[in-house]
Amino acid sequence: MNELIIYGLTFLAVIITSLAQAFITSTYKKYSEVKNNRGMSGAETARKILDDNGLKEVKVLEVSGYLTDHYDPSAKVVRLSSDNYNGKSIAGLSVAAHECGHAIQDKENYSFLRIRAALVPFVNFSSYAGYFAIAIGCLTGILGVVKIGILLECVILLFQIVTLPVEIDASKRALSEVERLNYLSTAEFKNGKTVLIAAALTYVASVASTLLQIVRLIFMFRKEEK
Repeated sequence: MNELIIYGLTFLAVIITSLAQAFITSTYKKYSEVKNNRGMSGAETARKILDDNGLKEVKVLEVSGYLTDHYDPSAKVVRLSSDNYNGKSIAGLSVAAHECGHAIQDKENYSFLRIRAALVPFVNFSSYAGYFAIAIGCLTGILGVVKIGILLECVILLFQIVTLPVEIDASKRALSEVERLNYLSTAEFKNGKTVLIAAALTYVASVASTLLQIVRLIFMFRKEEK
C-alpha cells in the first residue's frame, strides 16, 4: 500500500509540474506573437515604469535565454530575455512590467522580498544537501540522516511558499502600472493579465510539487523504519 502511495505521489507531482509548464509555455508563446497597440518594447516599458517610480538608477539590460527575465536586487538591474527586451508583444510588455514590480518592491522594502532574499543561502545549501542526505541515509540505513534530508527539503518548501506572495504582488504592481500608463487596451490588458496568471501558476505548482515530494519521502522513511 505504501509503495502505491509513493508512486502515486510521484506521478501526481510530475503531472502538476508538467501541466503548469505547458500552460505558461503555450500562453506566453501565444501572446508573444501578438504586438501591443502602443508598439512598446519590453525595454521601453521597463525604463518608463522605473523612471516614473523614482528608480532611474536601476538599469534595464538584455540577457540571453528563454524566459530568463528577472530582477537582480543586488545589482539593481532588470534583466529581460532578448525576445522581451526587443520585442513589442503583449507578453513582452507584461513580463517587463512584472520585473519592474520586483524593483518597486525592493525600493519599498517589501517584507516578503526581504524574507526570500534572506532564505536564498539556506535554499542553495538545501538544494544540494537535501537529496544527498536522503540518498546516503537510505543506502546506509541511517534513518536520522534521512530525517535531516527531509528537513532540508522543508526549507525549500518554505522558500517557495514565501515566493508566492512576492510574485503575486509583483504582478499586481505590474498591472497597476500598465493600466496607469494606458499601455494596453482593455482587451490587451486581459491578455496581459492572463500571461501573468499563467506565470504565477508555475509557482503554485512548484509549492504543490515540493509538498507532494516531502509527503512521498515521509512515506518512504516510514517504510524503511518498518
